[in-house]
Amino acid sequence: MPHIDELVLDPPFNVTRAGHVVLDVRDLNASRHFYTELVGLVVSDEDDSAVYLRGLEERGHHSLVLRESSEATCACLGMRVRNEDDIFKAQDYFAAQGRTATLVEVPYQGLTLRVRDDAGVPLEFCASMEPRERMLKQYQHYRGASAQRLDHYQLQVSDIRQAWRFYQALGFRVSEYTYSTIGDRQHLWGVWLQRKGNPHDIVFTQGPGPRLHHFAYTLPDSNDMIRACDVAGALGYAPCLERGPGRHGISGALFTYFRDPDGHRIELFNTHYQHIDLEPALGWDLADPKRADQWGLPAQKKWFTEATPFTDVALTEPDIRVDPPTLERFLALANDG
Repeated sequence: MPHIDELVLDPPFNVTRAGHVVLDVRDLNASRHFYTELVGLVVSDEDDSAVYLRGLEERGHHSLVLRESSEATCACLGMRVRNEDDIFKAQDYFAAQGRTATLVEVPYQGLTLRVRDDAGVPLEFCASMEPRERMLKQYQHYRGASAQRLDHYQLQVSDIRQAWRFYQALGFRVSEYTYSTIGDRQHLWGVWLQRKGNPHDIVFTQGPGPRLHHFAYTLPDSNDMIRACDVAGALGYAPCLERGPGRHGISGALFTYFRDPDGHRIELFNTHYQHIDLEPALGWDLADPKRADQWGLPAQKKWFTEATPFTDVALTEPDIRVDPPTLERFLALANDG
């Protein structure tokens, strides 16, 4: 079993970062309105069945694709690789493992490799996208939260070590991790993995899975986070504000979480630190109240129990049940005291 700090410095192909997410939504117009008017994403292209969106900082054609569907699921998560050669290297690597890895042409992103990870998560690896104008300095087009770029995903899976081993072999490094103490042993409850030099591109926490817990976009500064909350109230999205504003212990980011019209969860945040040097991962006890929020209050129970399923992927329950520190438990203990 690899150690949490074991590194693969010469991976079989070069993943550079989290790239894009494809969501199935029931009402395309309602979702488009949420992501443009509240989140502040820019429409790159659209038709009757799909909307392609990007952040204001992004040059690539899309980081979020909304597809109209009868079910609200996540179709896939995308990872960018350095160049097209890495796509073929990835195909060879997965084929040698006996996995089904399919090369396809995808609109606006060209040659793409589709494969599933050990947890069953559908992945797309692509090297480039059609370029669009970077709107970073087009301040007249900033609206809502003014989301800048896609940064990371967080998933729930039944087996943390299985998920971690898959990505560790691809050169992902653990920046931080969470454990729970069961008897005299430490049980790994979550891992924060990165390729691009900040704390995470993909996160795994324990739960029925695989499911997409959330995807995250960066904001210019904390004022945009408050503006997002104000805009949510003005547009009738106040009930969609699920958590925050707050500050994470892990990563130190200021955060706010919203649920879109289908219940897909998005994080809007700023304030990352660099994780470029080869340094040991930082461990957190799940029971530490400052792990999730430096300001004290834990998340509601639904934060741990609700997430987006992947399209046509069955759920698996964890072998070991861990009861996370919820807001409901916190308040019950406070009342008992």
